[in-house]
Amino acid sequence: MNERIGFVGVGRMGANMARRLKDCGFNVAVVHDNRPETARELARELGSHPAESLADVVAHADLIFTVVTDDAAMKRIFASKGDSLFKGAKGRIFVNCATLSPAVHTELAKHARKAGAFTLEACMASSITQARNGTLYLMIGGDDVVYQRIKHVLVHLSDDGKLMRYVGAAGRAAQMKALVNMVMNINTAGLAEGLALADALGLDLGTVREVFSQTGAASRVLATDGEDMQKRDHSCYFSAGHAAKDSGIALALARKARINAPVATAAHAQFSRMVAVGLGELDKSGVAELTFKGRGRRKPAPAKRKK
Repeated sequence: MNERIGFVGVGRMGANMARRLKDCGFNVAVVHDNRPETARELARELGSHPAESLADVVAHADLIFTVVTDDAAMKRIFASKGDSLFKGAKGRIFVNCATLSPAVHTELAKHARKAGAFTLEACMASSITQARNGTLYLMIGGDDVVYQRIKHVLVHLSDDGKLMRYVGAAGRAAQMKALVNMVMNINTAGLAEGLALADALGLDLGTVREVFSQTGAASRVLATDGEDMQKRDHSCYFSAGHAAKDSGIALALARKARINAPVATAAHAQFSRMVAVGLGELDKSGVAELTFKGRGRRKPAPAKRKK
């Protein structure tokens, strides 16, 4: 456990991953965020260095996790000019956890090799609670040799490695993650319509959810989001904005592969509509606000149970 570990992007997910590794005895040496006070607060909590620049992160860490929002943010932190994680990056390993277009991961891997550095995808299919508890489902992509070098760290984020799968070369994990989120978003939008129709028919939604859970309508989304849709509790674990973005990535892959994806297209349209009407910061369960009669406006959420 001699690695100096750094985190770039310490929002809800990144911060809890950093806390988890700190709890497991790792040296979380440096943290950075585009909101400096967020990084400073976490640095005080963990006893880490709050880096004010990306180059400063590289100077203080050997293994660097990045947890950013999208392709544009990733390209900014790995820019070819100005402040960048590639400054002084020789020998560093970057573990990139964001859901990005696969092409961005493959391009980044090429640029890293030119800088004498290494990259790995660790795409996450879990949420905040799992990040804190070390039970993230991780899809790993990149050079298997690099994966083996840092596997002893990643296992502490994925239930001792039980929830970690090596998928293949750079870009492959991102493809897998896009498919996971595409199907999840389809399930979420479909559940919202089913519950909305049940409500309109005057059926008891508690009974409906119970019947769903014991029949072919059962799904992971039913367990995590069904009650929230009924109670209008949309505290954010995975935002509608991210759902729209990730569905868009999957649809781009479908177009490239010449696969018709009408259901994914419809789900993408629903989450994009949430963003358009100002509901993009709600949890994805908030798609029910577009389907239930008499809804459509944001409502303050009560206390959230753990998902």
